[in-house]
Amino acid sequence: MSAGKAQVAIIMGSRSDWPTMKAAADSLDALGVAYEAKVVSAHRTPDRMYEFAKGAKAAGFKVIIAGAGGAAHLPGMTASLTELPVLGVPVESKALKGMDSLLSIVQMPGGIPVATLAIGEPGAKNAGLLAAQILALSDEALAQRLADFRARNTAGVAETVED
Repeated sequence: MSAGKAQVAIIMGSRSDWPTMKAAADSLDALGVAYEAKVVSAHRTPDRMYEFAKGAKAAGFKVIIAGAGGAAHLPGMTASLTELPVLGVPVESKALKGMDSLLSIVQMPGGIPVATLAIGEPGAKNAGLLAAQILALSDEALAQRLADFRARNTAGVAETVED
């Protein structure tokens, strides 16, 4: 986890979600953004989820990344309990390859937004980048690190199909 006071919380329904959600942590690490990762299950630890979501803003978090698979209630339930932006990452499930998670997270009722990303590691990676972009609105040093990241990303794309 990054050094400094965590402004981003990465939460997930179970430890088995960490291989996916680690991509969000890796994005934040690359940009020097502090985060805290924890297991908060909407179904198995509802009191923990409630306490986390209700206290997230007071704890200093500014953005929450919530990953969940299957019924995937964690992002939406968290969003219903906090005013902080929640970025939902559908974790790939065995039965339906993450489509169940995606549909659960993306179909929020009007008034309870969850920014829903792609299924799996690409979605988690982008959730980390999006959290950093949100924080960069009020952090010029982070905005510069993001601009540098994007420039390196662009420079790494070849113009031709040959080496």
